[in-house]
Amino acid sequence: MAADIYAIGDIHGNLDLLQRLLEKIQPDLARDQLVFMGDYIDRGPNPKGVVDYVLGFKRLVNPQEVICLKGNHEAMFLNFLQGRDLELFLFNGGLSTLRDYWGEDWDHLEQLVLPPEHRKFFEELRLYYETPDYLFVHGGLKPGVPPAKQDEEDLLWIRGDFIASMEDFGKKVIFGHTPFQQPLVMPNKIGIDTGAAYGNRLTCLKLPREEFISVGHEAGG
Repeated sequence: MAADIYAIGDIHGNLDLLQRLLEKIQPDLARDQLVFMGDYIDRGPNPKGVVDYVLGFKRLVNPQEVICLKGNHEAMFLNFLQGRDLELFLFNGGLSTLRDYWGEDWDHLEQLVLPPEHRKFFEELRLYYETPDYLFVHGGLKPGVPPAKQDEEDLLWIRGDFIASMEDFGKKVIFGHTPFQQPLVMPNKIGIDTGAAYGNRLTCLKLPREEFISVGHEAGG
């Protein structure tokens, strides 16, 4: 049987949703591939717990079968730790991440040191990932620009120009970042951020059959 790919949308610190989603999809760890679309942290209650869980999951399988993309929230977090764009990170839900890592001592910026495994995780996140049929990216692609020549800011932050585009990107693009009530399905792209950070659902896209699996905040939902 051919391997499946499970792409998981923006988690944003919702560890309980991630755990329930993985229990629901039951990937075959010997053959299937998981692609996390970025935005593991911020807004939700357990951002550090989400990173711990993903790292633990990677230890169970061949690391090459668990692909972790970089989201704009991971970029903001790294910038914050370097003393850059402090207000931008806090304005976008970063306080939950700071408190989960350092409690109420988060305001002593010079003392904020990530656990080494977490630092390595954030620094090694991929900007995009390609298979023969799909391109996975957090934000999207600037129309008319090959993936290898895209700016990091567009890969992590782009919305309107990409979402409105009907351009053939050469492969179907799977993306997160922009929340929808339901997955966005277009001929050239599929968006799977369904607003877990805002009380909606965490969604997984199973490929190649394009099946959606999701869990909600309601008990057992």
